[in-house]
Amino acid sequence: MEKLKLHIVVGSIREGRHADGVLRWLTPIAKAHDAFEVEVIDLREWPLPMFQETMATIGDFRNPTYSQPIVKKWNQKMAEGDAFLFVTPEYNHSVPGVLKNAIDSVFAGSSLRHKPAGMVGYSTSIAGGARAVEHLAQVVFEQEMHALRNMVLIPQVMQAFDKEGTPVQPATGAALKIVLDDLAWWGEVLKRARPTQLPPGNARLRAALAPKA
Repeated sequence: MEKLKLHIVVGSIREGRHADGVLRWLTPIAKAHDAFEVEVIDLREWPLPMFQETMATIGDFRNPTYSQPIVKKWNQKMAEGDAFLFVTPEYNHSVPGVLKNAIDSVFAGSSLRHKPAGMVGYSTSIAGGARAVEHLAQVVFEQEMHALRNMVLIPQVMQAFDKEGTPVQPATGAALKIVLDDLAWWGEVLKRARPTQLPPGNARLRAALAPKA
C-alpha cells in the first residue's frame, strides 16, 4: 500500500525555540510509523508575506498565481500532504502569528481541505500549549480540515526531556502514538473520499445565488 504523505509543520521561527527539541524526539518516531512518508516543513524556510491574498491576487482559479511566487509554491506544497501534524508553542494564549499566516495563505486552492490535522502543543508553563491547540483547531476547521480530538501537550517544555531527548513523562510518548495512529486512519479514509468530495460550500452558495441567465 502506498504510504501517506505526512507533513510535520513547525509553527515557530524565533531563535532559541523549543520546537527543535520536540522535533528531535517526535520526527524519528513519525518516520518509523509504517503508514507515513514524512516531510518536516519548517516555516523558517518559508518567508511568506503577511497575508495579502484576495480574490484579485488569485488570477485563474484553475491555476492561481497569488500575490507572490512563494505563496503559489506554498499552496502546492500543502496540496502534496495527505495528513498534517502541527507543532506549535503557545504565545499569549494562542498560536504564533507566522503559523496563522501560513494557514491563511492556503487560499482558493483548497489544499488542506478534507485532510486530518494532528497537533503537538508545548509551553514553558503548566498549560502545555492547550490554549494554542484549541485556537489552532478553530483555524484549521475553517480550512475544512479534520482536527483530531487526541493531541500531544507538553507542559514545562524546558524540563520535559531527559539528556537523551526522551520525554520524562511516559504519557507524552503514548499520546504521540495515539495521534500518529489517528492520523494514519483518518488520512487513509479521507484520501479515498476526496475524489468524490463536494465543491466548497461557499462556491456552491455563490452559484445558488447567481442571477439566472
